[in-house]
Amino acid sequence: MAEPGLRRFRHPRYWPTWIGLGFMRAVSWLPLPLIALFGRALGMLLYALHASRRHVVRVNIRLCFPELAPGAQARIVRKHFRAFGQTLLDIGVGWWASESRLRRVTRFRGREHYDQALRENRNIILLAPHFLGLDIGGIRTSAERPVVSVFRHPDNELIAHVMYRARSRFGAHLVEHNKPFTALVRQTKKGMPLYYLPDQDAGRRNSVFAPFFGVPAATFAVLPRLAQMTDAVVIPCVTRQLSWGRGYEIEFRPPLKAFPSGDAVADTTHMNREIEAAVREMPEQYFWLHKRFKTRPPGEPKLY
Repeated sequence: MAEPGLRRFRHPRYWPTWIGLGFMRAVSWLPLPLIALFGRALGMLLYALHASRRHVVRVNIRLCFPELAPGAQARIVRKHFRAFGQTLLDIGVGWWASESRLRRVTRFRGREHYDQALRENRNIILLAPHFLGLDIGGIRTSAERPVVSVFRHPDNELIAHVMYRARSRFGAHLVEHNKPFTALVRQTKKGMPLYYLPDQDAGRRNSVFAPFFGVPAATFAVLPRLAQMTDAVVIPCVTRQLSWGRGYEIEFRPPLKAFPSGDAVADTTHMNREIEAAVREMPEQYFWLHKRFKTRPPGEPKLY
């Protein structure tokens, strides 16, 4: 008998989604090196077929790495699509693999920064930039200790249902992105670490323009407010996809110093600098398919 929550998804319009989810789950049973091989091939297929997204990635790389020659920029673009293709196939591992397997295919680095804050009973915000391993990193981190995070509801209700269950299966508390962040504050003040993703285009509401790789970027100004309201230490948390299916590395970096400062622009600039430093270490693994510079300062031309 189908689960009560799944009965509403029997309609034929969901059948293609069921097929896709079934494929993802079947792939998740494969060894990671084999998933990586298929994923890299899928990524190059996407590179060839999706000219519009290829254009977005090229613009982002050109804006953020102007010091590189065109050939070097092009290599990062191709590497990004290969890594993205692998991520698409790896998602099923994060969503359905047993906890024991998830622990085997991930490892921690810099864990002492996180552990020290826990020992000191500090409220914690994990600054988690949009690297391709973000999903697996968040699920694995929640298996160590339940976290609270923001959930952006996909348009497809079936995918939203499956994604919500997957991300919360180890006790994570998910809050809809369009809800007041009082729930985030409440849970963080209770001692539940906040896994927070602040680095996509913020539009013009609740944002400031702060430089990202020297380019003015509409940036959410929420992180310093959350840190102040919860008296939390902010620890960058970066998930790295290891080469050729060797798994994922979740790195905790030293906490941000003198944060928040009370100056929204200075704080968002500080945050962006921390993200930039991580991106420069593995530029192909940042989520460049997103139009990070879509919202422009008044009077500036569109970039895409």
